[in-house]
This record gives sequence, C-alpha cells and structure tokens, in this order.
Amino acid sequence: MINQMTTNILWIDDEIDSLKAQFLFLEGKGYTVATASNGYDGLEYIKNNHVDVVLLDESMPGMTGLETLIEIKKISTLLPVVMVTKNEAENIMEDAIGSQITDYLIKPVNPNQVLLTLKKILDRKSLVSEKTTHNYQVDFRNLFMDLQDSPNHEEWKTLYKKIVYWELEIQKADSPEMMDVFSTQKAEANSDFCKFISKNYAKWIAGKDAPILSHQLMKEKVLPNLEKGKPLFFVLIDNLRYDHWKSIEPIIAESFRINDEDIFYSILPTSTQYARNAIFAGILPIDIEKKFPEQWRNDDDDGGKNNSEKEFFANQLKMWGKSDLKFSYTKITNHADGETMANNMLNLMHNDINIIVYNFVDMLSHARTEMEVLKELANDEVSYRSIATSWFLHSPLHEALKKISDKNVKVIIATDHGSVRVKNAEKVIGDKSTTANIRYKHGRNLNYDSKQILAFKDPAEVGLPRPNMNSSYIFALNDTYLCYPNNYNHYVKFFNNTFQHGGVSLEEILIPVVVMEGKGS
Repeated sequence: MINQMTTNILWIDDEIDSLKAQFLFLEGKGYTVATASNGYDGLEYIKNNHVDVVLLDESMPGMTGLETLIEIKKISTLLPVVMVTKNEAENIMEDAIGSQITDYLIKPVNPNQVLLTLKKILDRKSLVSEKTTHNYQVDFRNLFMDLQDSPNHEEWKTLYKKIVYWELEIQKADSPEMMDVFSTQKAEANSDFCKFISKNYAKWIAGKDAPILSHQLMKEKVLPNLEKGKPLFFVLIDNLRYDHWKSIEPIIAESFRINDEDIFYSILPTSTQYARNAIFAGILPIDIEKKFPEQWRNDDDDGGKNNSEKEFFANQLKMWGKSDLKFSYTKITNHADGETMANNMLNLMHNDINIIVYNFVDMLSHARTEMEVLKELANDEVSYRSIATSWFLHSPLHEALKKISDKNVKVIIATDHGSVRVKNAEKVIGDKSTTANIRYKHGRNLNYDSKQILAFKDPAEVGLPRPNMNSSYIFALNDTYLCYPNNYNHYVKFFNNTFQHGGVSLEEILIPVVVMEGKGS
C-alpha cells in the first residue's frame, strides 16, 4: 500500500476556508494537505513542491478550474487531478475529461468520498495486486486438481484459457513473486500437455476422438459461417498465440461484436509450411504431397513453401461442393502491401469469401532471433505480447478491419500455429539429410535424448510425407530446442531465450479461432 504519510494533496478552491473539516479528516488518515485559494497560487505551489494529487475546484473567479487544469498538465502530464464541481453540464465535463482529469467529484462532497477517490488513484496498483494474488491463490488449487484429473482435449482448451487469463492478470498486478509461482505451474501444465499430445496425437490423425485440427478448420469453423449476402473475411495472422489474441481483443471489440471465441489444435509440425498448407488444402500434408506433387515442398527443397495456398483453397471449396463461391486471396508480407489492402478493403465486399494472410507476428519471431535489438525489446513473454499488440494497433490490418466494421460482414480471425520461448538445448545427431529446424527435425538415423523429444519413425502415422527413404520425424517438447553437436555451444547461446515453433507446447498447438460480426450486421 502507498505510505500515506508521504502522500501530498494540493486542494485548490476559492472557498478554501470552508473546507477545513475536510483537511482535518484527511490529515487524520495520514495525508498531508496543502491549499491554494486560486489557480495562480496552485500552479506556483506545484512548480516548487512535490504533489501527489490535486483536488481542483471547477468554478473559480479569475483563472477557472479548466484553465488551471490545462496549465497543470503543461507542468506535469502525469500528475493526477480530481475535478470538484457543482456543474455536471455535459460540455464542461467533456472539456475536463478531454484535458485528462483522473476523476471528478460533485459538490457537496463528504470526506469519505474524497478518501475513496484518493485510495482509488494512489493505491490502485497495490489494491489490484493484492486482489489478484488472493484470487490466484484461491484458483491455484483448482488448476492443480484439473491437471491431475487427466483432462481430455476439450478440457485442455478450457485449462489453457484459464492459464492465459491468469498470466495476463498477474502481468497487470506486476508481482514478480506471484509470476514466479505462476511460471512454475505453467511449466508443469506444459509438461503434462506434452505427455497428453504424445499419447493421443497419432490416434487423432487416424480420426479417433479428435479435436478440430488444422486441416479441419475451414470445414468446421469457417465455411459454416457463410451467409448469403454477407461477405466473410477470413484473416489468418501467422503465429498469433492465444495470449496475443487476448491482448488485441479489447482493440477489436471496439469495432466488432465477438460471437464465438474458440481454440483449435495445430497439426505437427507447428510450422507455417505444414500447418498453414493444411488449413487451406483441407487435407493433411501427406495427402497434399500426393495430390499436388508439383506444389508441395519438403523442408530441404528449394522455393517457397507456402506459394500455393490460393490453389489449395480453391480445391478445398470444390471438395466440399462450394466451387461456385467467389473468393479473393491476399497475402501481406510488408507494410506497403498492407496499406494497399486497407485501401482496397471495400472493393472486396462483392466476394463471398475474402482470405487475408498476414505475416507480421511470424516475421517478428524470426527477426527477434536474428536481431540483437529485438532480443532486447522482446526479451520475455510480456514484452513479446506488448510488441505484437502495439503492431496490431498501428497496423494496416487494424485500419482495414475498421473500414468494414460498420458493414454487414462476418470476420473470422485465426492463425496457423503459435510459438514458445525455448530455454533447454538438446543435442541431436543425424546425417547430412537431417533438417535444420530448431523445434523439429526429420532425417535418417537420428540420435537424441528421448525424454525431451516425441518421435515418429513412420511419418505416415501422423499424416506427414516421407522426404527420404527411412526418414523419421522428431519434435521438441515443452521449451526444448534441438542443436547439432557441430559448433554446439554457439548455437545453444544463439537460440536460447528465443521464440520458436514447430514442436509441442501449449503455446504452439492451442491456437485461437474467433468469429465476429461488423456492428452494422
């Protein structure tokens, strides 16, 4: 809590003598109260003394409260100001709020009203932290019991939503001690989730008791939302984790009504080449390779790995008897392309479906690995979320969505996979055909520590093509990353604490799909 003995209040009012009872009450609660009978004296006091909060009369002769407020903000934009007014006229309060008052009180005020306002302003952070700590302590045991209760794939979705909720709440509370406790519990949850995936993934690929996987997303979550006369925009933001979505949700909710928020499961590898192609093709990678041998690219093949998504999607529409639908496909890989798309957004309204693939978050993840400055800016989960949120707020994508927010449209936001911050290196030995990926590899005669790796000797078992004779796939679990013995220490240091994808973790596999409508719908 704030030490009230060091909290200095300045009360500016032309009838200051009538407020002595208020001052005595606040001083009795441990606050120090200074006074000024006009705006000029109040400004002079602020220039020469430390002030924590200003209580400012709105109606004063000479310099009015609003005029004084403007001058106070010139001295200190962060100084909290509470406007005390007899007048609730809308234009006056709009002016006051526009000039950044922190709160306001209507005369006559009683001492307890003032005290409550001061506590709300000065102690808010510590009060929020205490409340969050208490609530998390209550829910901690519930989360622990849920983890012990062998959750199924639907229950894991609910559990992960709870985990992300508490991660964001604890972030707001800014409590390092509580975050340490939470991080331990999240790590335990991730370990249990990896065991769950290891046990069930091959069964799901065979079609037994499976959640919605990447190749089923269009059929199960997108195409059922088609309505005649209502354009559907499917926006795939590459590498958008569920916690990223929850961070940008308040921005989007200003313009759209969110009808449904769900989580689906990315296929393995949790990488763009496999998961995103599966989304647009509506079939698993092993079947994409068979059906489109010219378009499919293995990891070690030359050329772009996701250059045929439009063709894949057209074939999927035909597969589901919807080839008569008119659709557009737009891929954004830089800011200029994004601005062009935003300017063209209204011209897309005549299509039944508009596909928009936006690559920023994935590029941020890769750039963070390569660029030291981004490693500093996004050195943990909080800063990674912050950069992703800031990008979206100022992005052409946000601008484009706002342009259709008042139209009769549906928008679905989804992603292809997430990413996880890696911390534990594992040595993998393989021949020259072994791929260089950090979270998964395929090759022949792979040697590794099986405790931290999920392996499939037969790629077909999990819907994957076999690039070479006797190729097998391995996937890093939890926060592990895979390095070769050659120059091992260099690569361990280079990739440590970077965000990677391709393996098995809550963050990579459990990803958002959100259905919303424009407010003109």
